[in-house]
Amino acid sequence: MSIGYTVPAAAAVVAVCLLEVAVLRTGLLRRPAYWLSMVIVLGFQIPVDGWLTRLDAPIVRYDPDHILGLRFPWDIPVEDFLFGFALVTAVLLGWERARQREGERR
Repeated sequence: MSIGYTVPAAAAVVAVCLLEVAVLRTGLLRRPAYWLSMVIVLGFQIPVDGWLTRLDAPIVRYDPDHILGLRFPWDIPVEDFLFGFALVTAVLLGWERARQREGERR
């Protein structure tokens, strides 16, 4: 296996978590509303990503040498969930930090 898709996906999760814990410190990851929003995101990600990556008729194909090969549910590569978590969390952290700064100005 090469670093292809797995290492950047895992690194993105680590980077976003470190950004929150060490720099931004918004408290977002401790809020039930954040985790509820992640459940909602998964509710949409699973059917769409499952349709795009299903092995019997894929629209998006992954080089098997660049992923772990763990796929669930509906043949979704685990790396897609890692990148999705990092992307959505990064956006929410940005919004939360902007909201906090706006509150500090008032």
